[in-house]
Amino acid sequence: MLNIILSMICILISVAFYTILERKILGYIQIRKGPNKVGFMGILQPISDAIKLFNKHLINPDISNFFISFITPSVSLFLAMIIIALIPFNNFCLFDNKHNILSFFIISSLSVYSILMIGWSSNSKYSHIGSIRSVAQMISYEVSFFLIILFISILANSYNFSKIIYSQSLLWFFFGNLFLFIMWFSSCLAEVNRSPFDFAEGESELVSGFNVEYMGGWFALIFLAEYSNMIILSIISTILFFSSIKSFFMILFLITIFMLWVRGSYPRFRYDLLMTLSWKIFLPSILLFIPFSSLINSISL
Repeated sequence: MLNIILSMICILISVAFYTILERKILGYIQIRKGPNKVGFMGILQPISDAIKLFNKHLINPDISNFFISFITPSVSLFLAMIIIALIPFNNFCLFDNKHNILSFFIISSLSVYSILMIGWSSNSKYSHIGSIRSVAQMISYEVSFFLIILFISILANSYNFSKIIYSQSLLWFFFGNLFLFIMWFSSCLAEVNRSPFDFAEGESELVSGFNVEYMGGWFALIFLAEYSNMIILSIISTILFFSSIKSFFMILFLITIFMLWVRGSYPRFRYDLLMTLSWKIFLPSILLFIPFSSLINSISL
């Protein structure tokens, strides 16, 4: 229990400083300084933002379902935090069973329901439309997302993250699978509603997407869940394609930086192109990859 609590605290602290890193990188991409007033070079800006958000008065509309509105942001963050127990760090995992990849599938799929309930419980047309669009996007990319993990699992001959790390001791799965990694990275961006796939708040009729009725601490919890998922998916990307104990944190840092770099470099997609990319390009391509992984695995055995 102590290990789980410490891991969650570490992820939450990293999320706080990940936000200041994002604002700094976007600032320099746009030829400006970014936050630089609170503390040394703006390092205390996340703490200031957290104090501001959690001190705000929460206003609950009369037409909303108060209980579900109150609990769903916490559920969203909880689902993001519980995945940490499945990730092996330095050959140690809090919940290391033979099939922890399947556990990851189940938990990450449940986040769709939290977003749907966030949009529905506020009883607002704007948030409801935003949640439907976000859920449609997440479900579309979960198909390719899970099939890519299945491809890696077949190569490693295991549904265990630790075994996948061990199976890359001689050669990373990234080599020879560059196109697959590009599809994986794009699916990760779409899963967490990041630019250029940030359609939850991308259109004028949606205002701010599914979280338009949330403010203060509620908004902060949804915000923390999104950035926690970004860091967790970066860790899983490193495990699946670049597993190396010596250079693990360096590669993880580069992937997290690249997620922020994409936001400052590429314009937003059109929604119909997003769906076309998922169902007509990614899905057929991955379905062609999987027989090859089975063939490679049978030859290696």
